[in-house]
Amino acid sequence: MSFKHLILGSLFWAFALIAQAEEAKPVAGFSLKDSAGKAWNLADQKSKATVIVFLSCECPMSNAYAKPLSDLNTKFKSQGVTVVGINANKEESAEQIIAHSKEYGINFPVLKDTDGAAVKALGAKMNPEAFILDDKLVVRYHGRIDNGFTGRMRPAPKTTRFDVVTALEEMLAGKPVSVPQTQSFGCPLPEAERQVAKEGSVTYHRDVAPILQNNCQSCHRPGEVGPFSLQTYKQAVKWSDGIISETKDHRMPPWKPAPSELLVAPRHLKPADVKTLEAWVAQGMPEGNPKDAPAPPKFPDGWQLGKPDAILEMSGDAVVAANGKDLFHCVVFPTNFPEDVYVAAVEVRPGNPRVVHHTIQAFDTFGRAKKLLDEAQKKQKDTDPDRGPGYSLSRGMGFIPGPANMLGGWAPGLVPQMMPEGVGQKLPKGADIVMQIHYHRTGKEETDRTKIGLYFTKGKMTEYLTSVPVPGLFLQIPAGKKDYKVDSSVTLTEDVILRTVTPHMHLLGKEIELTVTLPDGKEESVIKIPEWDYNWQEMYALKTPMKLPKGTVLRTRATYDNSDSNPLNPRNPPIPVRFGEQTENEMCFVFCGVTSPTLGNLKFKLNLGKSSLGK
Repeated sequence: MSFKHLILGSLFWAFALIAQAEEAKPVAGFSLKDSAGKAWNLADQKSKATVIVFLSCECPMSNAYAKPLSDLNTKFKSQGVTVVGINANKEESAEQIIAHSKEYGINFPVLKDTDGAAVKALGAKMNPEAFILDDKLVVRYHGRIDNGFTGRMRPAPKTTRFDVVTALEEMLAGKPVSVPQTQSFGCPLPEAERQVAKEGSVTYHRDVAPILQNNCQSCHRPGEVGPFSLQTYKQAVKWSDGIISETKDHRMPPWKPAPSELLVAPRHLKPADVKTLEAWVAQGMPEGNPKDAPAPPKFPDGWQLGKPDAILEMSGDAVVAANGKDLFHCVVFPTNFPEDVYVAAVEVRPGNPRVVHHTIQAFDTFGRAKKLLDEAQKKQKDTDPDRGPGYSLSRGMGFIPGPANMLGGWAPGLVPQMMPEGVGQKLPKGADIVMQIHYHRTGKEETDRTKIGLYFTKGKMTEYLTSVPVPGLFLQIPAGKKDYKVDSSVTLTEDVILRTVTPHMHLLGKEIELTVTLPDGKEESVIKIPEWDYNWQEMYALKTPMKLPKGTVLRTRATYDNSDSNPLNPRNPPIPVRFGEQTENEMCFVFCGVTSPTLGNLKFKLNLGKSSLGK
């Protein structure tokens, strides 16, 4: 570089810094209190840079950044940087903030903004939301902490830009902040001046509470998987914005299938219920008369189907690290039954509902899972962030379970179904049950010890439950293909009764559907998932078991997106993806749980005429 270029470059940075200083004014002063009740004044800050982040004890996206922010504080403290958290959530007490900081290992002060002074001064809207002030208390950066989320509760496949860290490094180097503002995603802050209405045609106790009881509180209550509670009027007001956005876009309650009269207990709000919630918020969220409230619901305590005939438990605690991509962990449960048994129901009891997102179960009679387990345990160290019994993969179980080996799955709100008397699924002696657990990270290290309860068939066996896998066959999904379609079917060669369906794809899946075509040509859609989400996989039971005569065609149609516009694509740029059981492969099945009077002799014909093989 020439001396001339060096001078010009220095002048450029100098003029850029002057321009930044001229276009912004210092933040208006405000005073808050720390956990000890001591006053903290913004005007007293003399650091080279002050990082202010708005946080919440309950918002899961805020909690996800507890450790990264503590690490940031450790890294930059010696360089003259001060990190401060501010809690402006009215329903979160000072005592709760202290306990939360201790639980999550937060190593910087978290101040209570009781009257919204900091919110007003900085214009904060979100938890979490970051502001970086220079030594003159001028905001130099405002927005997200990094690009780890692409939207509210939507983690990015990979974090590629660390905005707060980058901004600090540029400021400390005497450079202007290259990206001074970004969009924040999180839980909305309560408006400081927001007032609720005293009256309205739609009230909480009479109209809203029943909707929340029937659709939300099974998960959104203390100790369950919901990240916050929705059991009181104040809680409903606090999370009202999220309630409206999540229900209006059909993300909550979590139910992926399209509306269907065939499936048991669909967890979706009726359009009238969504309109009621919207009207309540639009009218100012009036509380109404507490006498109009329904009786509090009674939720099952312990096993929902009663005491199981056999309980299988993890051999130790699974340790889930505070941060990173969601963890897909496979646990092997040896059954050690001396003889074959027949299973009428399987119930999963998460040890830590805060982190167990969903599970998928199958049984293995070939020792494949044990081999993967042994290999993983030999490599595991006590210092590994994720550790404990089992082995981890980004997708699948590391092998394709046999056609009759699926044992369903669990997701929040799922009620296990007991087969009728005399109906059951054969579990061979010596089989291992393999459970893939999707762990969701919470911002602090968590432990889990999940259990499985098995209920054996009562009475004389009359119908045997097995699984017919209906694949969507393909050889390879081309790189860059946005709407790659697969379509294949099987034909039944004997009469069966269809009772459950379990669709399964990996991260590239967009949509999947199972249809049945009876011998007379009548076709019916059994299940359709228009927006496939690998994070929400379940076994769906039919409300009325469907009799399927010999000659019925079961057909799977599915679409994949292997383009760079798919935010869930783990590879960028995309590469061709083959059908297979390994982590880097893709799959497409709808496992159909059917019963028939025969055991182990169920036959069906695979049709290749409409398959994507060879395309």
